[in-house]
Amino acid sequence: MDDGSAYGHYGRSEAAVKVLPRQEKAHFYSVDGTLGSIHIMDLWRRIVSNVPVPGAQVVSRIAGLLRLVGRSAEGMPLSVLVRESGLTRPTVHRLLSSLASEGLLDHDPGSGNWVLGPEILLMGSVASARFPLEDIARPSLRRLSEATGESAFFSIRRGSETVCLLREEGSFPVRSFVLHEGVRFPLGVASAGTAIMAFLPEAEQEELLGDWAGHAGMFAPGHREDLVRANLDQTRLKGYSVNPGLVLEGSWGMGAAVFDQAGRPAWALSLTGIEPRFKPERQEELGGLLMAEAHRITQQLGGSAQGDRLR
Repeated sequence: MDDGSAYGHYGRSEAAVKVLPRQEKAHFYSVDGTLGSIHIMDLWRRIVSNVPVPGAQVVSRIAGLLRLVGRSAEGMPLSVLVRESGLTRPTVHRLLSSLASEGLLDHDPGSGNWVLGPEILLMGSVASARFPLEDIARPSLRRLSEATGESAFFSIRRGSETVCLLREEGSFPVRSFVLHEGVRFPLGVASAGTAIMAFLPEAEQEELLGDWAGHAGMFAPGHREDLVRANLDQTRLKGYSVNPGLVLEGSWGMGAAVFDQAGRPAWALSLTGIEPRFKPERQEELGGLLMAEAHRITQQLGGSAQGDRLR
């Protein structure tokens, strides 16, 4: 007689499972004949976790290539994409060609670089309506650049990285060109990433610092873990970060975090310039300006820095 039971399999042992209706536990016989039971929700989680997502690897590779190409307006040559992605040359070329056929990438015949295509522009235009960050951040960038003469930037946290979104050039004729739209740095590297990382929960910071060389990658030699920890401590103490030419000698920067509605650092304002423009006697002034504008944007976004600063 049909009792409404359901049968299935889970786990590497391919154990037979019997699920009785309106019961919280499923009973099963493993391959060796042992009777066992498991809570229905635990069973469901195990089944779901064992189901592969079709095409996930391809999607991940495509996303990685798009991020690499999007690091600069000039794009990136095939050889660098192969090196940075860790994929084989035929695989990279096949994926790039497919993306180009869909209008997501273009191949510049003059430079030989792969660059972002028109479809990306259209998608970005549509997405910008959901994230009106430029309307909010641009006035702050203008005020900072006008008040200091330095170039001002607005960056966003994306996972374990920061990405520069906006730039406002300063009036001082000698500039640093380390940072521009699309440039990515690991958290804890450069002034924006340091400002954000300093106000993350301690557990998240330690997770990044625990594998610092792997996280920082090519920036690890110039950003020793002990130096990064000291910078994070100073940033929490002062409220703003200082990058003393660690990314590029002679190119300094300062940053302040912008917080979301949950009180977490999600964005950062920063100033960059040459070392003589960031002497200790001027850092307090620049830091105050950065924190004032960061606080202004935080309020406009409905955020609060109080929770994380008092953790």
